[in-house]
Amino acid sequence: MATRKTTKQNTGGIDVSKTYKIFIGGAFPRTESGRYFDVKDKEEKFLANVCLSSRKDFRNAVVAARKAQDSWQDRSAYNRAQIIYRIAEMLQQKRSVFIDEMTSMGHSSSRAQTEFAEAIDLLVYYAGWCDKYQQIYSSVNPVASSHFNFSVPEPMGVVAVMAENGTALTGIVKAMIPAICGGNTVVVLASESYPLCAISLAEVIATSDVPGGVVNILTGKRAELQHHFASHMDVNALVVWDAAVSLQMELGQHGAENVKRGIFYESKETEKPGPLFINDLQEVKTTWHPIEQIKGSGGGY
Repeated sequence: MATRKTTKQNTGGIDVSKTYKIFIGGAFPRTESGRYFDVKDKEEKFLANVCLSSRKDFRNAVVAARKAQDSWQDRSAYNRAQIIYRIAEMLQQKRSVFIDEMTSMGHSSSRAQTEFAEAIDLLVYYAGWCDKYQQIYSSVNPVASSHFNFSVPEPMGVVAVMAENGTALTGIVKAMIPAICGGNTVVVLASESYPLCAISLAEVIATSDVPGGVVNILTGKRAELQHHFASHMDVNALVVWDAAVSLQMELGQHGAENVKRGIFYESKETEKPGPLFINDLQEVKTTWHPIEQIKGSGGGY
């Protein structure tokens, strides 16, 4: 599936075209369907071919995410913070690449620079929350017996996300980072209108410290994949950005078959909602621990 570069440099050598493939399990396979779709610039001129992911690609991505989930969840929150911060470090080094891709897809220079800065801010911001959100949402609960009763948030597992369509970079960062911050693994469907930055971001992730399978990124048509995202029986939660109310109800019904949590956001959602986006993808685990009463102490413990 040969493609063209988004920009050409007059180096005097061969112009090597970039192939925008998908990202599954830490590797960059081509879609099993062999299909692709055209990405055009603001003047409707051909820009690149991008993989048109299939249901099989999605299933493969879920398998990779499930395989990586336990080990990712078991890492310390501090280590997850280090890894997410490392993504920001690696992304910052590719600033010119992402600015060029965004402008080639139709962003103004100022909008591209603003969006890139927001993406970096989000990564650093959520890296800071990795080892703090549990302090906010954990609790010691009062009970009428000789027990300690603790409630703590734990990751749901594999999260399928459809990123917002109106942004090239910040949308996919918002889609995946809160989920992996909380110990989940993700399968993300990139923006249909601005897909190039998603795959370039995957290249950054692949060369950072993120284990293979923690983040999986697909490109393609939301209309083809959205019902598979909602109905797959090994996906624990579905997150959809900018879905019509009727579609939210439809996808919610599909997800109900395996009690999948459906979460629907609008693009007007604040860029930095604190730990709320993390907590949306957590389950509460409650532990009871008996307290041995000490005799002869006046009833104290």
